[in-house]
Formats: sequence, structure tokens, C-alpha cells
Amino acid sequence: MTLIHATAALTPAGDVSPWWLRLQGERIVESGPGEPPAPADVSIEHGVLSPGFVDVHVHGGGGASFLDGAEAARTVRAAHLRHGTTTMLASLVTDPYPVMRDSLAGLRELVESGEIAGVHLEGPWLNARRRGAHHEEHLRAPDLQALDEFLATGLIRMVTLAPELPGGLEAVRRLVDAGVVAAVGHTDADYDLIREALTHGASVGTHLFNAMPSLHHRAPGPVAALLEDPDAWVELIADGVHVHPAAQRLAFTVKPHRCVLVSDAMSAAAADDGRYRLGSLEVQVDDGEARVVEPSGELGSIAGSTLTISAAVRHSVQRAQLPLGQVLQAATAHPAQMVGLEEVGTLAAGSLADLVVLGDDLEVRAVMTRGAWLEGAPSS
Repeated sequence: MTLIHATAALTPAGDVSPWWLRLQGERIVESGPGEPPAPADVSIEHGVLSPGFVDVHVHGGGGASFLDGAEAARTVRAAHLRHGTTTMLASLVTDPYPVMRDSLAGLRELVESGEIAGVHLEGPWLNARRRGAHHEEHLRAPDLQALDEFLATGLIRMVTLAPELPGGLEAVRRLVDAGVVAAVGHTDADYDLIREALTHGASVGTHLFNAMPSLHHRAPGPVAALLEDPDAWVELIADGVHVHPAAQRLAFTVKPHRCVLVSDAMSAAAADDGRYRLGSLEVQVDDGEARVVEPSGELGSIAGSTLTISAAVRHSVQRAQLPLGQVLQAATAHPAQMVGLEEVGTLAAGSLADLVVLGDDLEVRAVMTRGAWLEGAPSS
């Protein structure tokens, strides 16, 4: 067994204070506040100890995409793991049904092995008016037969759709009945329709503020409906490109216990600038900002991000000026709770031993996944 003590750690209660852990194999078997019950094997005296980050909306990284099979998916996972993300859903963008079936088949072995925690379908049931970096040709209204086929794979944990499309509310009900998280996003729905979708069981707003109507005092739209619902979770892409720090602060102020940091990362995350593909679209990345390359050659809408959750944490604390405890909760416990992952996101006994050690500058110093340090235990 290994005993770890940190002078500052994200506790299960959500504050940052002294905490100790006793590990056995892949699990945390004991934990508690203050000083450890015996001399620690690993003492973390600077920075902060956090649960491993949980990213429930990520498409790629390290130059690879979840669309391209098991080997590429492992490249994505490894790229984000180095930045402290120990749990992730594989997000798939809009493609023709046969391509999406193939993409799902390519991810099966990683889901079954536990390397990824499931799949998030972002599309193809999205509103073309709010399509963002989704190919308009492949967008469609919800098809319950196709939805049932995808659900039957047993791989799907979350689906983002536009509830105003024909069959949208029925699709929300079908997802909830199947135990799958229904998220509203890439939507042109008004305030009342989003409230109706929430009543039908939708529980997540996919990347709040992005790919939806803006908040307006006479047309409050999805933003107000999601922020005022006490049980709805809201994703935020905290990179300073997708959401202004003031808008992020607003969301955290209104519902600090329901904000979730996501990367929405495409293949250029943790990789160099250049030309990439996101599904069937070509994307240009310059200075870390990804934009769709239009047929004219001009750059169009934002195409996901090149973010990692560790960078989102730094931005949220250093630029958005949010409390560290709230931010770390939004990167760990909240996403885990949002999609029903019970063994990750907290430094409590019984959880998997997934840890991130952050320095005083909030840069990642060390990562543990299932009880094993990636590159050796951190020094004090």
C-alpha cells in the first residue's frame, strides 16, 4: 500500500485543504483530512493534488481523432492523459450513418477495456442553422430506428441533439428511458422548447453559449432555460475563444454546482498548428485556434478547440478569476456525476486511484492512472 499526503488537495467536499490517501492497487482504500495516520510515502508540499480530470466532450488530440479506429483513439487518450485527463468519453461528430457505425465499432475494444468510459454522439441530429463544424449535408432529424440501433451497441453514454427538430422530444425520451444522458445543443430552440426538453429528461446543455441563440432580454433562449434549471448541467469550453471570461463567471455564479469544463478538443489538441480534418470537414489551426476551411478557402466557424482540461483549469483560475475549488470540481466530480461515472472524479475511499499533481502555476507535474504514476512519483 502507498500513503500519500498533500498540504493542499481537492477534498470530496469541494474545498482545497490538507488531505491524505491510502492506495492499494488501482483503488483509494482510505482517505481523510489533515495529517496522515502514519508517515507518508509521498508528500506533496507545493501546488495541489486533484482527482484525475474527466473530459466528457473530446473528439481528438495528439494529431489523431476518435473517428479513425482503436489505434488513433489510443493516441488521443495518451495525448490528453499526459495533461492530466484520466477519464474521457469519445465524442463523435456528424457523419453518414454507415461511417458512424464504423467509428463506433472501432471504439468497442477501448470501451470494453475501460480505456475510455463510453461514447458521446454529437450529431447527426443537430440544427443546420447552428451546425458549427458539422457537415450540413449529413445533418438530419432524429431517426428513432437509427437511434435504437446505436443504443443497442451498449457503447453510448451521452447524445447531443437539437430538440426542436421533428422527433426531437421523442428522441430525448428514448435516450432517458435507455439510461443515456440526453444533451441539448447545436440548437435554435427558444426558451420554452428547451424547458420542455428538460421536462422530458434532457439534463445537459452542450457547450453553453456556443451553437445556440444568444441570451436576449426579450428572447432568453436556451442560455436562460439551462442556467435557471437547478438540475441541468452546463458544459463550458474555457479557452478564452469560445466563451469570454465574464460569461464563464456568470455561469459559475448562477450554478457553481452544475458547471462542467470540457475541451471539445479536435485532433490538433496537444499537437502543432496546421491543417487537420474534423469528420468530413477540413480545419485550419493557427495559434491554437481551429476554424473550418470553407469551399472558398476562407476560414469559417470555430471547429472545436485545441484545449486540454488542464489548460481549461488554468484559464478558469488565472483569467476568469474563479475559485480553484470550484474549477477543479468542474473538471473532476461534476463531469463524472453528469454522465453517471461513480468510480472517478473524487479523492474518496473506493474511487479509482486517478490523480493529478498541479504545481503552484497549475501546470501538471505528475499524473497517476489506476494506481500507477506515468513517469514516477512526484518529488516533494
